[in-house]
Amino acid sequence: MSAKAKIDFIRATGRRKTATASVRLYPGGTGKITVNGKPLTEYCYHEGLSRTAVSPLGTIEVTDQFDAIVKVNGGGPNGQAGAIRHSLARALEKHDPESRVPLKKAGHLKRDPRQKERKKPGQPGARKRFQFSKR
Repeated sequence: MSAKAKIDFIRATGRRKTATASVRLYPGGTGKITVNGKPLTEYCYHEGLSRTAVSPLGTIEVTDQFDAIVKVNGGGPNGQAGAIRHSLARALEKHDPESRVPLKKAGHLKRDPRQKERKKPGQPGARKRFQFSKR
């Protein structure tokens, strides 16, 4: 037995807001993407969400060359689509380091740091204040 086993998939993690996505990217596939056991179009119920999720594949024009199995949790639909996009971009970069430049230029490799701002004490929301009455 050889000490080095053949790796048949690339694993990567992506995050956005409070969502985390872990992807297994299989080279030589047919373009089938499964998210939490469902097809991508069924899981990302809106066309805009599914387009966001697979945009890294379109950026480097390899939509039909990979299969992906994605596990995603936390956050809402938009955050999860962004996390899937981030994880796919990282996996594609691991597979082919030459694809880093177009992925980076399209903004797929940047982790979106925006989070919901916390509610502060003494006011009704993060920024909103209670109405001020002078008299």
